[in-house]
Amino acid sequence: MYQEERLIGILQHLEQYQRINLDTICELFDVSRDTARRDIIKLEEQGSILRTRGGAILPTLTNQVANYSDRLRDEATIPSKQAIGRLAASLLHDGDYLLLDASTTVQYAAESIRTQGHVIVTNSIDIADILNRKEGIDVHLLGGKLHPEHRLIYGARALDMLKDYHVHKLLLGTCAITPDGLTNPYEEEGYLVREMMRRADQVILLADRTKFGRRQFNRISGLERIDILITDQEPDEQMKQALYQHEIDIMIAKGDAPHD
Repeated sequence: MYQEERLIGILQHLEQYQRINLDTICELFDVSRDTARRDIIKLEEQGSILRTRGGAILPTLTNQVANYSDRLRDEATIPSKQAIGRLAASLLHDGDYLLLDASTTVQYAAESIRTQGHVIVTNSIDIADILNRKEGIDVHLLGGKLHPEHRLIYGARALDMLKDYHVHKLLLGTCAITPDGLTNPYEEEGYLVREMMRRADQVILLADRTKFGRRQFNRISGLERIDILITDQEPDEQMKQALYQHEIDIMIAKGDAPHD
């Protein structure tokens, strides 16, 4: 087995069990302790794990800089994100006024919209472009500062514009969700997301399984503001209980759902 395959396997084990030691790596992959130690060092150099005495854990705070494991995870979850987006789009009704944030999963929802008569406000230039190609949709793009990498609008001007709107539904993505709520790495973007949540009658959160149990620098909101969660598999028991406690409707999107 190549090292790259072992690294993926170690990360998958950590996502399930949160901790791994050298003996477990040796047993799982039939390698020596020296090889297991080199694998752990490699993952730490990539920023994927934290080394502990005799093993490793996943960081409780997720770094905002995408590392090798993040890229692998993102590529692997594209079908799930597409299924989540399709399910989110199926909840819309003709004539809904909507807010769409700039997450990639919400972008898949935008691609799947087949209803008409919408007025849609977004801070994503990519989502605005997708919606502009559809008939029967009135698109409002927030003004402000452009994030060159993530292609989203943010800042004081965007916040001021947002305060003039009120919508039926917000389709919202997230970088990280725990029983304590939603977090992301960017404080400025967090201000905008919080205001979006205030501007909507119903908040629909789109989050694939990799977002659960992750925690990032900036707290956006507790779970109490979410009405519906759309994900690709049931959360663990602790997370599920926290969601039920806040009376959040959990919807599971099937990855093999038919494409339009």
